[in-house]
Amino acid sequence: MAKKKDARFTKVLEEGCLLGGSEIWVDTQTGVQYLLHYNGNAAGFTVLVDAEGKPLLYRRTPDAPEF
Repeated sequence: MAKKKDARFTKVLEEGCLLGGSEIWVDTQTGVQYLLHYNGNAAGFTVLVDAEGKPLLYRRTPDAPEF
């Protein structure tokens, strides 16, 4: 998957198998993380939140993907 420098969302994690899996996407403007889970023809996309219900923000670490 080619990444565009000006893309609003970028995928930072992908786990799964042939028919299903999960991905973490980050909004490059806000840093908010989202979970995409799919299985066959069904999928769901939701914001990730912390214990207080606040959106999880992407933290850059030495091994984290760049966007």
